[in-house]
Parts: sequence; structure tokens; C-alpha cells
Amino acid sequence: MITASNPWQGHNFAVLLAVLLAGVPTLLGTAVYLCSRFTRQARLRRTPSAVWRDASLATAAVALALYVWGCLHVLFLEDQEQAEACERERPEGTPTLVGRRGDFIPLRLVCEASNGHDYSVVIPDYINPFIAVLLLFALACALVSVLLHLKQRTTTRKKG
Repeated sequence: MITASNPWQGHNFAVLLAVLLAGVPTLLGTAVYLCSRFTRQARLRRTPSAVWRDASLATAAVALALYVWGCLHVLFLEDQEQAEACERERPEGTPTLVGRRGDFIPLRLVCEASNGHDYSVVIPDYINPFIAVLLLFALACALVSVLLHLKQRTTTRKKG
């Protein structure tokens, strides 16, 4: 949040650190789980619903990995380096800079100009669009998994 007393704020370090401290172990745990799905026993019990569930989980994990990657871009830049990035990437014709803010959703570091326009720096441009597409795909896979699971349950009840 930008305040009148300090318009040159980037990302909140405590939140950034919390995202990284939660994100990395989550990624490692998810990777271990997904690798366990390739064991012989797991392959023998595999159902279509489980395959779609695992595809959803893998896609969400890739989205999380991209988010963590974007956070790492911010973590290792000090305030001065962020300010230099704002100056270096300032579009032609943009007046003086009046502030900087860090947004977590979407992940970006925003440089604000005196004419009211802003632009993003530091975080690669591909991060947010890929995350959005991956999360939509993860949601679609999860919905297919639920529908297949419900179909399997109703089929099993009719037989029994």
C-alpha cells in the first residue's frame, strides 16, 4: 500500500518472505506426491478421476513455481536497484516518476509517473499470463476429475 508519506514502497518484505517460505515446501511436497503416483502400485490403482486430479495438481504446482520465480526476482533487488529499473525502463515521453508499489495479485512491481500512468518492471512479462492460463487449466482438470468421480460413484451404486 502506498502512503502519502512514502510513495516509494515496493513489495512488503514480510509477505514476500512468507510466500517464499510457504511456496517452496509446498512445491517440494507436491513434487514428491506426484512422483509417488508413478510407482507400480499407484499405476495399478489409477482411475481416470485420479489422473485428472493429478493433472490439476501438477498444473497448479507449475503456476505456483512461476509465482515463486517472480517473487525471487523481487527478493534479490534492493530499493535502489528497483528505482534504477524504473528509470531504465521508463517509456519514451513519460514524465517524472512519483512512486513505486508492489502488487502480489497480479505479481508486479509498478512504477508510477506524474501523469497518472504506470508501468511494470523487474518481473518477467510472461509470469502473470502463464499463471492465469495454468490456473484456469488446473480448474478445468479439477472439474473433470470431480465429474468422473461422481460418475464412477453412481455407476458403482447401480451395480451394487
